[in-house]
Amino acid sequence: MSLLAAMSAAVFAYLLVGFLTGNAPHLQWRLQKPDEVSRQQLWLVQAGIQISPAQFWFWSFVVAAAGFVLGFAVTGIAWVAVPPALAMALLPRWYFARRRIQRLSEVQEAWPDGLRHLVASVRSGMSLSLALDDLAANGPEPLREAFERYPTLARVFGVGPALEIVRDELADPTTDRVVEVLLLAYERGGPLVPAILRDLAEATTADVRTLEEIRTNSLEQRINARIVFVVPWMVLLLLTARPGDYRDFYRSSAGLVVVIIAAIMSLVGTWVVARLGRDPVEERVFGGSARSVRS
Repeated sequence: MSLLAAMSAAVFAYLLVGFLTGNAPHLQWRLQKPDEVSRQQLWLVQAGIQISPAQFWFWSFVVAAAGFVLGFAVTGIAWVAVPPALAMALLPRWYFARRRIQRLSEVQEAWPDGLRHLVASVRSGMSLSLALDDLAANGPEPLREAFERYPTLARVFGVGPALEIVRDELADPTTDRVVEVLLLAYERGGPLVPAILRDLAEATTADVRTLEEIRTNSLEQRINARIVFVVPWMVLLLLTARPGDYRDFYRSSAGLVVVIIAAIMSLVGTWVVARLGRDPVEERVFGGSARSVRS
């Protein structure tokens, strides 16, 4: 029995150190769907996080545990500390979701300048493939980051598959349209390429301007929704921070029922507001064809 306990402790320590250092073994369960894992990993890559989904959820759990300990230390009531802990568990996902949206938005906004860069390169005598290499080296900063691996991928797989890989990594409707036109221009070639790219730059500029107006108009509503969700729980923590009638009530079974009902109402309200205030998302028509060679 002691040997089994020692082996269990050793395996736990090995996995914990691996997850903390980024060298955890790759574990795949038989019932796990590869497409779901790849989507999670793609989400992390788009957010600029170089960790696995398991590590991400591990650190989210650590943040939730810290929030629970802090809430319990302040109030002394376990179930009052649970909702703030759950909210803190979602903070990493919310933060990196905002970061992902920001990074993808920067790429969208950089496409008009990037396309003009390609037009200038093609008019100077470069082929489209060389112009794309120059875009990866000297284009707008967001596109340089997005096309960082493109020159190597183009040499290994070819221009078409390399563009498809970049498209799938960004997973953005604007990038889908741009890449499809670039693929068509690369396959067809000819003197019409500068005109095609120039028209595409004008259309992309109009699309980016429209998206920016939509985001700006809905920003205030999203901020108000989050404030309405957070403030009642902050007030509850303050009310139960000191001994008194409030703490005594929320320690009782009636207080537990009130907390559960309030948490359910908060979650439902947040979900409804998020659904009503959700920005219209353009469906992706292209994408996914390069998944098999992305690794």
